[in-house]
Amino acid sequence: MRKIIALLFLGLSVINTNAQQAFKGKGDVKVNVGANIQDGGSGIQGSVDFGLGENFSYGFVATYLLGVSEFSGFYNGGTTEYHNVKPDFEDRFDAKFRINANIGNVFDIDEKLDIYPGLSLGLKNFGGHVGGRYFFTDGFGVFTELGFPIAKYSDNDEMFHHLNNQFTFSLGASFNL
Repeated sequence: MRKIIALLFLGLSVINTNAQQAFKGKGDVKVNVGANIQDGGSGIQGSVDFGLGENFSYGFVATYLLGVSEFSGFYNGGTTEYHNVKPDFEDRFDAKFRINANIGNVFDIDEKLDIYPGLSLGLKNFGGHVGGRYFFTDGFGVFTELGFPIAKYSDNDEMFHHLNNQFTFSLGASFNL
């Protein structure tokens, strides 16, 4: 019981430690690693953002779907019957270049919180995202993001084309490098 109480106090002291600003501007580097949740599958997401100015950053994000629903039946009204078809690597993977407007300080909110809407240009589409990071300490925090496609590159209606062309929700750990 003493060990549990000691761990609890240690955890609370880490949370209450004063943190630096969530986004510092030019030269700032943030790394996010977390879960990606969407219709038809779930997986992992990793991203890195580099500060260019007081409220502007650019970066890269990659996702890979681990748990993906199999497809059985007649796809899109066709005549070919499919049985337990799983997506290939290229159907599960997506990578994007992105830009962010880091606006936490514009709204004069807690300096530990970074809010960032942005745009992304990826392998599958042109899209947008809205995210937030909260730092408990100078180096560690949590993040969440909502992503959405704005324009798909084609009207291709292949069986797993929708996997990287839909609304996504991500959450996980954020690190300040």
